[in-house]
Amino acid sequence: MATLPQRSTGKPLESALPHPPGPMPLVRDRRPLKRWSYAGLFSEELMLCAAHVQIGPMRQCFWAVVERGPNRLTDGTSFTGRPVGFRGHGPGTRGLAVSAGDVQAAVELEPAGEPVEVISPHGRSYIWTMKLPVRASGRVAVAGRPYELEARGLVDLSAGYHARRTAWSWTCGIGADAGGRELAWNVVAGVHDDARASERTLWTDGVARELPGALFDQELERVDFLGDPAQLDFHSEAERARRDDFGLVMSDYRQPFGSFSGSLPGAELAWGLGVMERHDVRW
Repeated sequence: MATLPQRSTGKPLESALPHPPGPMPLVRDRRPLKRWSYAGLFSEELMLCAAHVQIGPMRQCFWAVVERGPNRLTDGTSFTGRPVGFRGHGPGTRGLAVSAGDVQAAVELEPAGEPVEVISPHGRSYIWTMKLPVRASGRVAVAGRPYELEARGLVDLSAGYHARRTAWSWTCGIGADAGGRELAWNVVAGVHDDARASERTLWTDGVARELPGALFDQELERVDFLGDPAQLDFHSEAERARRDDFGLVMSDYRQPFGSFSGSLPGAELAWGLGVMERHDVRW
């Protein structure tokens, strides 16, 4: 634990601590294992996010689709079955499927940038994550309305023994600069946010660069960066929000979808699409 945090770009993380793709104990340091797989995919026509989550023995899947023409959100949550599935793991993640009532999706995923892995201390134990930019192609149907999806986005794989109370603010998105270079980003405050080995990343044509510390405003409309004049502005179009309280486990979650303007350190946006997020959880 004294060697944490650690960050690796483009190659497997070298750590003796158990982390994916290897097995992890269900309990460590008196904390239950939490793990999730999430994909956020963004295009001019459609935005899609989907995830499956495990907290100890408790499982959950959620999904949301924004049809950007009518600005229509269709979302759901399930605590039974597996309506959301991923094919492959880590940099080998190759597919996403959703079969959940009004939302049906079969999407192929291909890496579109260097994977970034981080292990950080958290509470009395540690947490792990991997972020991977992807290209997506496939079919999505929303209440019978068919779409041919061509998108870019981010896969977020996370696991660890988080502190009993955890809260974070986060954004991921894709876009381009004025020169046409493809941009993707992952910015967080609250987890994996060390000053020297964080998950904060900007990918430019797939090449990863760590970003400085970030400050999110309370309304999730702006991100500022420590020691840098860049300012990332967010314009919400639709929002997935949910609050659950099961006594031992509580979750208060907001994830608005929309567009971005402004800049990230070293990159001025010509356009951008993605999500903001705030999550406060007791687990």
